Amino acid sequence: MPHLQPALRAGHVYRTADLRAWSANPTRLAKNLVRRGRLQPLAQGLFVHPRQGRFGAVPPTDDEVMRAFLHGTPFVFTGPGHWNALGLGSTATFAVTLVYNLKRSGEFTLGGRRYLLRRVRFPRRPTPEWYAVDLIENAGMAGVTQEKLEEGLAKAVADGRLDASALKENAAEYGTKRTLALVERAVMGGAANVVRS
Repeated sequence: MPHLQPALRAGHVYRTADLRAWSANPTRLAKNLVRRGRLQPLAQGLFVHPRQGRFGAVPPTDDEVMRAFLHGTPFVFTGPGHWNALGLGSTATFAVTLVYNLKRSGEFTLGGRRYLLRRVRFPRRPTPEWYAVDLIENAGMAGVTQEKLEEGLAKAVADGRLDASALKENAAEYGTKRTLALVERAVMGGAANVVRS
């Protein structure tokens, strides 16, 4: 009987278990596909079918790696890239990618990239207001003071870059009491700035 050739998608990340569709022994199939260059290992039991670019194999996206690693359960990327874009005073950089999810916690190296996973609640569709609350919750990690954040939030609300009611809703749902108090002070300060101008 001829060996069934898996129809692998370029850039797609596979778990060993995903290969059961083509073989009763997915571990052996994975080793065979790695040997033939059709799969590249990212971590124990995690492989990518490389997509070729102009300069060779292109690594899989972070989204694709997390989709496979977390078995398709929901996740969201957060951290300095999102926090710094808010213009609230954060200029942090991390050597790891921060990922909130519902399944795992810990630091993992997958395909040579480091991910810090945390099991925490998060919205399905994160908004700038949620990222602002997340930044307040992680101010120490981001290297920004609560005072600077409060000042930045008040200005962002006054300028209309952040919605005051959405900010308060996100703080109430995803933040601590301290975060909610900071947001409420900032919103009042932003509203006062709007009245004065």
